[in-house]
Amino acid sequence: MHSALNRAQAVFGFFTTVAMFVAGLAALSVLLYPTDATTADVVLKDVKVTKGRPHYYSTKKEEYAQIRFDLDADLTPLFNWNTKQLFVYVYASYSSSDKTSTRLPNSEAIIWDTIIPAPESPYSFAALRERFFPEKPKSQKRSPAKKTKKDAAAEPGVLRLRGQRAKYQIGDITGRLAERSNVTLSVGWNVQPWVGALWWSPATGAVPRTAGAVHSSKPFDFPALKTKAPPKEQAAV
Repeated sequence: MHSALNRAQAVFGFFTTVAMFVAGLAALSVLLYPTDATTADVVLKDVKVTKGRPHYYSTKKEEYAQIRFDLDADLTPLFNWNTKQLFVYVYASYSSSDKTSTRLPNSEAIIWDTIIPAPESPYSFAALRERFFPEKPKSQKRSPAKKTKKDAAAEPGVLRLRGQRAKYQIGDITGRLAERSNVTLSVGWNVQPWVGALWWSPATGAVPRTAGAVHSSKPFDFPALKTKAPPKEQAAV
């Protein structure tokens, strides 16, 4: 005869084994959802280089770049039943030195990011409670037609941004950034599942990574630093 403690340990061990097996199947099930239709395209809208204190904790003035861009992305194929949320970011790749003769690898800096949560499952606890035990509306100010139209327009994974201002400014450890060459903007993402490994965008080169077409912007150069024009001499009387 086994004691109650031994039986509890056996039941807990069997439950843990089954849970790990089910979790492994859930992690591998994402391979059944193709992501080839994923597309992302970013285009430079405007860029300027300013000298000042980019952050409130900066101790000295330095050059930093401010960028605006257009983003068109369809990331809906990345959402499946095992997706918790999607982390999307736009990063800039530029020369690591202002000297063109150096062979240093390019520097990369994230200028914008966002988190897109997965849509709520129709079998979640909140959805089932609303379905079988709906709450009475407190007010009738909003019409059902307007609410349905708003919910239909909010499709997760579709981004259409025009003239989007970067959240983060680009700086350099040298304090000089003007006239850097071969600058490109790219889109990256990270799929965060409920169970399993993190999946990265194909442009990052990380493993595992999703499929899809990611188009970077055309190469451009950071403009020269704008300086104040000297005061004009007064004309002789």
